[in-house]
Amino acid sequence: MRYLSLLFSFFVVVNLCAQSASNPLIPASPESVGMSTDRLARIDAMCKQAILDKEVPGMVVLVARKGKIVYNKAFGSADQSSNRPFETNDIFRIASQTKAITSTAVMMLWEEGKFQLDDPISKYIPEFKDQKVLTRFKYSDTSFVAEPVKQEITIRHLLTHTSGLGYGVIDGDERFKMLYHKAGITDLYSTMPVTIKESVLKLAKLPLHHHPGEKYVYSEGLDVLGYFIEIMSGMPFDKFLKDRIFDPLGMTDTWFYLPNNLHSRLVPVQYPKDGQWKNYPTTFYDPDYPKKGAKTFFSGGAGLSSTAEDYATFLQMYLNKGKLNGHRLLSRTTVQIILSNQIGDLWGDENFYGLAFGLTGNKGAAKGGNASEGSFWWGGYFNTNYFADPKEDIIGIIMKQTQGLSVDNSTWRFKNLIMQAVDD
Repeated sequence: MRYLSLLFSFFVVVNLCAQSASNPLIPASPESVGMSTDRLARIDAMCKQAILDKEVPGMVVLVARKGKIVYNKAFGSADQSSNRPFETNDIFRIASQTKAITSTAVMMLWEEGKFQLDDPISKYIPEFKDQKVLTRFKYSDTSFVAEPVKQEITIRHLLTHTSGLGYGVIDGDERFKMLYHKAGITDLYSTMPVTIKESVLKLAKLPLHHHPGEKYVYSEGLDVLGYFIEIMSGMPFDKFLKDRIFDPLGMTDTWFYLPNNLHSRLVPVQYPKDGQWKNYPTTFYDPDYPKKGAKTFFSGGAGLSSTAEDYATFLQMYLNKGKLNGHRLLSRTTVQIILSNQIGDLWGDENFYGLAFGLTGNKGAAKGGNASEGSFWWGGYFNTNYFADPKEDIIGIIMKQTQGLSVDNSTWRFKNLIMQAVDD
């Protein structure tokens, strides 16, 4: 009887652990998952000091371990013009944090056997056939000379920013800023009545930074893949993400364009001016794009808005090896591929890039401040950042909404303060 009792207890524990791995994130005490409440309190002091030093107007911070939220707080002013404080359920423009979600959608379709990662994108979007690499450029009239590519752009190249495509208005090369502007490429976000198909087909006609696969250049490849998802799934890109990722994971606050009932939770973009925090003006984009305009441009590289908890839910799915909320989005084997080095030594030998995230290598982890080897991470244009550490089963998210900062030390300090709070 004693043996049967022990056996029964064993299966109960195993079953509870399996349920924990598939249930949504829930709050718990830090000590219950091997973290220190006292040490996590150092994050409070850091956030308050960053606000006092006028590095940022405020932020929302979330820490989770082993599927439990152990720290979720808001600090400072979300909108100084109205004296609105930050709230933990505030919605942020997550910009390039969209990329990992788009990449996940691509890999879900790959799992269905619809294509191979090294297929040329021209097989599905013929306009990318016969591309060329820029060799000479004339600034006075933007005329240029280009040579044929040595190999075609593949889906893997688009996922890993090795396609040779550029990023228009935020490109590091002035020549491509000029070419993309002249061609009418829609970068990042838009309130105008334009679609990703229209922008991508214009992009296909432009020269590349380099031959595909030879270098890493941050690019609009994920916008191309947003259109590719529409082709392969037969669904609008926003609907695919909602039906296949957001609804199954319970990410109810993640949208390209926010429903009216969520508008009040969107945080304004703020910037420093004359010693005060001001709402950011319209520049090459309207910062109110998530809640007004034509609402037709679904940028796979930068278009989503979300909350800290929603994005933590997405990351927890990866820490759970592809499953959460009773739904399996990806196989464990696919997650392993996504979280493996896909670019060789193009970033050096400390950190790497996979199929959706930046990855911490052995040397990067050994330097300190980068979490464990195998951690994955990224951020967004409006100062949102995250990391997830599979070894320690930890998620850290720090959400701000700023532009034009001269200094902001809160992001790197945040990661350090999470890891020093491990107490098991």
